[in-house]
Amino acid sequence: MTTGAPPPIRPARPRRSGPLRFLPLGIAAWLVLEIWLLTVVAGATSGFVVFLLLVGGLVLGSAVIKRAGRRAFRKLSEAVQQQQSGVTPAPETGGGSALTMLGGLLIILPGLVSDALGLILLVPPVQKALGRYAERTFERKVREATPGGLGDAFQQARMHRPDGKVVQGEVIRDDEPPTRSPRPDDPQLPH
Repeated sequence: MTTGAPPPIRPARPRRSGPLRFLPLGIAAWLVLEIWLLTVVAGATSGFVVFLLLVGGLVLGSAVIKRAGRRAFRKLSEAVQQQQSGVTPAPETGGGSALTMLGGLLIILPGLVSDALGLILLVPPVQKALGRYAERTFERKVREATPGGLGDAFQQARMHRPDGKVVQGEVIRDDEPPTRSPRPDDPQLPH
Protein backbone atom coordinates (compact mmCIF):
# COMPACT_ATOMS: atom_id res chain seq x y z
CA MET A 1 0.00 0.00 0.00
CA THR A 2 1.36 3.41 -0.89
CA THR A 3 0.86 6.74 0.79
CA GLY A 4 0.70 8.69 -2.43
CA ALA A 5 4.07 10.38 -1.89
CA PRO A 6 6.43 10.04 -4.83
CA PRO A 7 9.64 8.11 -4.20
CA PRO A 8 12.62 10.30 -3.34
CA ILE A 9 14.61 11.35 -6.36
CA ARG A 10 18.34 10.92 -6.01
CA PRO A 11 20.40 13.55 -7.78
CA ALA A 12 22.48 12.13 -10.60
CA ARG A 13 26.17 11.99 -9.83
CA PRO A 14 28.26 13.90 -12.33
CA ARG A 15 30.30 11.67 -14.60
CA ARG A 16 34.02 11.69 -14.05
CA SER A 17 36.27 12.60 -16.92
CA GLY A 18 38.57 9.96 -18.40
CA PRO A 19 41.70 10.66 -16.34
CA LEU A 20 39.76 11.03 -13.09
CA ARG A 21 38.03 7.71 -13.64
CA PHE A 22 41.36 5.88 -13.64
CA LEU A 23 43.02 7.91 -10.86
CA PRO A 24 42.39 5.33 -8.08
CA LEU A 25 43.78 2.57 -10.31
CA GLY A 26 46.85 4.68 -11.09
CA ILE A 27 47.50 5.37 -7.41
CA ALA A 28 47.19 1.66 -6.59
CA ALA A 29 49.61 0.73 -9.40
CA TRP A 30 52.07 3.39 -8.20
CA LEU A 31 51.95 2.03 -4.63
CA VAL A 32 52.52 -1.53 -5.85
CA LEU A 33 55.50 -0.34 -7.93
CA GLU A 34 56.99 1.51 -4.95
CA ILE A 35 56.66 -1.53 -2.66
CA TRP A 36 58.08 -3.84 -5.32
CA LEU A 37 61.12 -1.58 -5.87
CA LEU A 38 61.76 -1.40 -2.12
CA THR A 39 61.67 -5.21 -1.88
CA VAL A 40 64.06 -5.50 -4.85
CA VAL A 41 66.50 -3.08 -3.21
CA ALA A 42 66.15 -4.91 0.12
CA GLY A 43 66.86 -8.23 -1.61
CA ALA A 44 69.92 -6.81 -3.40
CA THR A 45 71.36 -5.12 -0.31
CA SER A 46 69.65 -5.45 3.05
CA GLY A 47 66.65 -4.20 4.94
CA PHE A 48 68.87 -1.78 6.86
CA VAL A 49 69.86 -0.02 3.61
CA VAL A 50 66.19 0.40 2.70
CA PHE A 51 65.53 1.80 6.18
CA LEU A 52 68.40 4.28 5.76
CA LEU A 53 67.04 5.31 2.34
CA LEU A 54 63.60 5.96 3.80
CA VAL A 55 64.94 7.92 6.79
CA GLY A 56 67.29 9.89 4.51
CA GLY A 57 64.36 10.79 2.25
CA LEU A 58 62.37 11.97 5.24
CA VAL A 59 65.21 14.16 6.51
CA LEU A 60 66.11 15.56 3.07
CA GLY A 61 62.48 16.26 2.13
CA SER A 62 61.84 18.00 5.45
CA ALA A 63 64.89 20.22 4.96
CA VAL A 64 63.81 21.11 1.40
CA ILE A 65 60.28 22.03 2.49
CA LYS A 66 61.55 24.06 5.44
CA ARG A 67 63.98 26.00 3.24
CA ALA A 68 61.36 26.66 0.54
CA GLY A 69 58.84 27.79 3.15
CA ARG A 70 61.31 30.21 4.69
CA ARG A 71 62.19 31.59 1.24
CA ALA A 72 58.50 32.06 0.36
CA PHE A 73 57.80 33.79 3.69
CA ARG A 74 60.82 36.07 3.20
CA LYS A 75 59.63 37.03 -0.32
CA LEU A 76 56.14 37.70 1.00
CA SER A 77 57.38 39.93 3.82
CA GLU A 78 59.67 41.82 1.41
CA ALA A 79 56.73 42.41 -0.97
CA VAL A 80 54.55 43.67 1.89
CA GLN A 81 57.31 46.02 3.07
CA GLN A 82 57.78 47.35 -0.47
CA GLN A 83 54.06 47.99 -0.87
CA GLN A 84 53.88 49.74 2.50
CA SER A 85 56.75 52.03 1.48
CA GLY A 86 54.97 52.87 -1.78
CA VAL A 87 57.24 50.91 -4.12
CA THR A 88 55.55 48.53 -6.53
CA PRO A 89 57.07 45.08 -5.99
CA ALA A 90 58.52 43.37 -9.03
CA PRO A 91 56.41 40.46 -10.28
CA GLU A 92 57.81 37.07 -9.35
CA THR A 93 58.78 34.87 -12.26
CA GLY A 94 58.07 31.16 -12.02
CA GLY A 95 56.49 29.16 -9.21
CA GLY A 96 59.76 28.02 -7.66
CA SER A 97 58.63 27.84 -4.05
CA ALA A 98 55.54 25.76 -4.73
CA LEU A 99 57.39 23.31 -6.97
CA THR A 100 60.25 23.07 -4.47
CA MET A 101 57.76 22.26 -1.71
CA LEU A 102 56.09 19.66 -3.95
CA GLY A 103 59.52 18.14 -4.64
CA GLY A 104 60.24 18.00 -0.91
CA LEU A 105 56.89 16.35 -0.26
CA LEU A 106 57.58 13.72 -2.91
CA ILE A 107 60.98 13.04 -1.33
CA ILE A 108 59.36 12.60 2.10
CA LEU A 109 56.92 9.99 0.75
CA PRO A 110 58.37 6.50 1.17
CA GLY A 111 59.47 5.02 -2.13
CA LEU A 112 62.13 5.32 -4.78
CA VAL A 113 59.97 6.54 -7.68
CA SER A 114 58.56 9.42 -5.61
CA ASP A 115 62.11 10.29 -4.47
CA ALA A 116 63.30 10.42 -8.09
CA LEU A 117 60.36 12.63 -9.10
CA GLY A 118 60.98 14.89 -6.11
CA LEU A 119 64.67 15.26 -6.99
CA ILE A 120 63.77 16.08 -10.59
CA LEU A 121 61.44 18.83 -9.36
CA LEU A 122 64.34 20.41 -7.47
CA VAL A 123 66.26 21.09 -10.72
CA PRO A 124 65.82 24.83 -11.58
CA PRO A 125 65.33 24.42 -15.38
CA VAL A 126 62.61 21.83 -14.73
CA GLN A 127 60.95 24.19 -12.24
CA LYS A 128 60.99 27.05 -14.76
CA ALA A 129 59.57 24.90 -17.56
CA LEU A 130 56.80 23.48 -15.33
CA GLY A 131 56.03 26.96 -13.95
CA ARG A 132 55.62 28.39 -17.46
CA TYR A 133 53.48 25.43 -18.52
CA ALA A 134 51.23 25.78 -15.46
CA GLU A 135 50.87 29.53 -15.99
CA ARG A 136 49.91 29.12 -19.66
CA THR A 137 47.43 26.37 -18.79
CA PHE A 138 45.84 28.49 -16.05
CA GLU A 139 45.53 31.52 -18.34
CA ARG A 140 43.99 29.39 -21.10
CA LYS A 141 41.47 27.87 -18.68
CA VAL A 142 40.51 31.33 -17.43
CA ARG A 143 40.00 32.57 -21.01
CA GLU A 144 37.90 29.52 -21.92
CA ALA A 145 35.74 29.70 -18.79
CA THR A 146 32.01 29.82 -19.31
CA PRO A 147 30.14 32.98 -18.28
CA GLY A 148 29.15 32.87 -14.65
CA GLY A 149 31.99 30.55 -13.66
CA LEU A 150 35.08 31.15 -11.57
CA GLY A 151 37.06 32.41 -14.55
CA ASP A 152 34.38 35.00 -15.31
CA ALA A 153 34.47 36.24 -11.72
CA PHE A 154 38.25 36.42 -11.88
CA GLN A 155 38.10 38.49 -15.08
CA GLN A 156 35.43 40.80 -13.67
CA ALA A 157 37.50 41.56 -10.57
CA ARG A 158 40.34 42.94 -12.69
CA MET A 159 40.51 46.53 -13.92
CA HIS A 160 43.14 47.52 -16.46
CA ARG A 161 44.80 50.92 -16.26
CA PRO A 162 45.91 52.67 -19.47
CA ASP A 163 49.57 51.84 -18.78
CA GLY A 164 48.77 48.10 -18.73
CA LYS A 165 48.86 47.59 -14.96
CA VAL A 166 46.08 45.55 -13.37
CA VAL A 167 44.27 47.00 -10.38
CA GLN A 168 42.11 44.75 -8.20
CA GLY A 169 38.76 46.24 -7.27
CA GLU A 170 35.12 46.67 -8.07
CA VAL A 171 32.95 49.53 -9.30
CA ILE A 172 30.04 50.79 -7.20
CA ARG A 173 27.81 53.44 -8.74
CA ASP A 174 26.02 55.85 -6.43
CA ASP A 175 24.44 57.94 -9.19
CA GLU A 176 21.93 55.28 -10.29
CA PRO A 177 18.28 55.87 -9.27
CA PRO A 178 16.70 53.36 -6.91
CA THR A 179 15.16 50.39 -8.65
CA ARG A 180 11.80 50.76 -6.87
CA SER A 181 9.91 53.59 -5.26
CA PRO A 182 9.70 53.65 -1.46
CA ARG A 183 6.54 52.25 0.07
CA PRO A 184 4.68 53.81 3.01
CA ASP A 185 5.49 50.88 5.31
CA ASP A 186 9.30 51.08 4.70
CA PRO A 187 11.33 52.10 7.76
CA GLN A 188 12.39 55.74 7.68
CA LEU A 189 15.76 57.10 8.73
CA PRO A 190 15.70 60.10 11.12
CA HIS A 191 16.52 63.47 9.51
